[in-house]
Amino acid sequence: VQLVESGGGLVQPGGSLRLSCAASGISVRTSAMAWYRQAPGKERELVASISASGGTNTAGSVKGRFIISKLITTNSVYLIMNSLKPEDTAVYYCTSFTSWGQGTQVTVSS
Repeated sequence: VQLVESGGGLVQPGGSLRLSCAASGISVRTSAMAWYRQAPGKERELVASISASGGTNTAGSVKGRFIISKLITTNSVYLIMNSLKPEDTAVYYCTSFTSWGQGTQVTVSS
């Protein structure tokens, strides 16, 4: 299984980013997937998850701002992040709960 994240970068407060997670060796059609993040000096935390059937769960700290989705045709999972705040700064990881990607850095700063 390989999960490859992309789409991170530097963005100003209030801005938006879309993270992508390209999966191989696993089908997002039949697998639960999630995005986690880890800020410096903090524990890794769940941001959002999506079940095999498409049901989603979003952490309270990002509810209403972040949306998780998946696209079967590209076998990918996405995290759309709006109204970004400095406290969203972290390394974001894609996971199938048995495998993890390498992470992509998101920095929110003016």
